[in-house]
Amino acid sequence: MSYKHSVCRWCYEHIPLGEFCEQVKALGYESVELTGPAEWPMLAKHGMSCAIATFPVGVDRIGTIEQAFNRVEHHDELERIYRDMIPQVASAGIKNLILFSGNRQGMDDQTGLQNCAAGLRRILPFAEEHGVTLVMELLNSKVDHPDYMCDHTEWGAALVDELSAPNFGLLYDIYHMQIMEGDVIATIRKHHAKIVHFHTAGVPGRKDLDLHQELNYPAICACLKEVGYSGWLGQEFTPKVLPGYEALRQARELCD
Repeated sequence: MSYKHSVCRWCYEHIPLGEFCEQVKALGYESVELTGPAEWPMLAKHGMSCAIATFPVGVDRIGTIEQAFNRVEHHDELERIYRDMIPQVASAGIKNLILFSGNRQGMDDQTGLQNCAAGLRRILPFAEEHGVTLVMELLNSKVDHPDYMCDHTEWGAALVDELSAPNFGLLYDIYHMQIMEGDVIATIRKHHAKIVHFHTAGVPGRKDLDLHQELNYPAICACLKEVGYSGWLGQEFTPKVLPGYEALRQARELCD
């Protein structure tokens, strides 16, 4: 069984959601991801899934990329908002829910890893009861998300090992990890068992998966099939030419 095709909603917010669902479904996509409870009825109306749910945000923007599980002082609020979100995700039939490490702000990586593990242990059993997998995204701290802690695959893999939970894994964003460390295919081969979800985009610029960017997506996608990945591949690029359907068509064909 091969992987399934998804597209990230935030890259195409200029298009009404109903129209977007109709168009991408015709292109062979089965999911519009990083969506929330208010959007899921529209997805269901058009026969679309949500491969991974967007993150909840609490007071003082706790739960966002910058302020998340690596700080103990955020754990109470994170537990509150994720305990609220997890049943909604499960009720919608969604299996994956995204979350983040937070920024370093002077914190060393080992302390951050232990803090993340402590915070996640507070909600992982609850998520497991609801059949929901919690997924931490690997992001680059070089271009897009300065100071983000979960910015290397080895750190994320160490967190997976520390938790050893059946419903926790990584979102390996190919774009972000190409910027941070490269060696994409070897990394996927080494850590694929710890990866729950993949994102794509062209490097540099986070644009189309065309010949003007450096990643060899046919080879990367062949590797996904080689390792037996059967989850979702989410297109997360901003198209050069709006509305972007032609770029999504090309990406879907390239990655298949």
